[in-house]
Amino acid sequence: MRSVFFASVVLVTALAAGVRPAIAGRVVSETDEALAAKLKLKSNAVLVLDQQSGETLYGKNTQAVVPIASITKLMTAMVVLDANLDPEEKIVIVQDDVDWLRGSHSRLRVGASLTRDELLRVALMASENRAASALARAYPGGLESFVRAMNLKAQLLGMNGSRFADATGLSSANVSTAGDLATLVRFAYRYAKIRQYSTSTAYAVSLGGRRPVAFRNTNRLVGSGAWDIGLSKTGFINEAGRCLVMQATLAGRMVIIVLLDSWGKYTRIGDANRIRKWLEVVSGHAHSPSKAVAAKARRPLSSIGSSTVFHTESRRDPES
Repeated sequence: MRSVFFASVVLVTALAAGVRPAIAGRVVSETDEALAAKLKLKSNAVLVLDQQSGETLYGKNTQAVVPIASITKLMTAMVVLDANLDPEEKIVIVQDDVDWLRGSHSRLRVGASLTRDELLRVALMASENRAASALARAYPGGLESFVRAMNLKAQLLGMNGSRFADATGLSSANVSTAGDLATLVRFAYRYAKIRQYSTSTAYAVSLGGRRPVAFRNTNRLVGSGAWDIGLSKTGFINEAGRCLVMQATLAGRMVIIVLLDSWGKYTRIGDANRIRKWLEVVSGHAHSPSKAVAAKARRPLSSIGSSTVFHTESRRDPES
């Protein structure tokens, strides 16, 4: 009787924390529920979703409407690709693409000419704001038509808590919920170019100088041997905090992870790793990392090229 009572208490505690059983199709043990209840994440809004079944594995403030920063660029990419515009068309970066709102840094100088496909790649991988702005500006009807298409797409996908004001995410008027962003990731995953470009670790673009300009992914997890990531996007402005959405295969299942308003520079990465380890434990897939992965994890951030990967994420220099 005491063991039954204790198991009931643990289950109630887990449900009160907004956690649902993580393993579909089998009885969740007392240990699983206790682990779920103890999963402490720093991000203010969190959703972990089974991509195939739609089951919520973990939820926290999933319906809170909050600014989403550069997560916006996933919607930007879908609108661009839906329009079936010439991917090889050259688009010139102009003064209108410069971020006068927040003064964020860009490696795309005014006058640089890139193809639409190159702009899409660096917008998704390196969160380049001028690239996203140029894509929207070159859309039939210009920026106003592009933003209208973004909001129409959100409505069609059932993202009722989402509104878009620009293509970059620099505006804090770009808002959504963790629930809506899980929907956004699920549909964005259907686009091969979004999957490929958002998970590329690096890409070099010729801008007319002596050497190609190298861009790196703003999510360092895409280069980690401990992760199998199929789609990724980071975001940051002061109003949104640090944000991260991903599609990944963890513990043998395809999941969608949404982390919004993380308070620390590396907190969203820590939260993602905590979620991965939690799923591995409750699924019975926990294992010791290989020596190579363990050695990589022990390396200081500076040795992983953090100065390049995170150059867009300082307070003065917002990623989105």
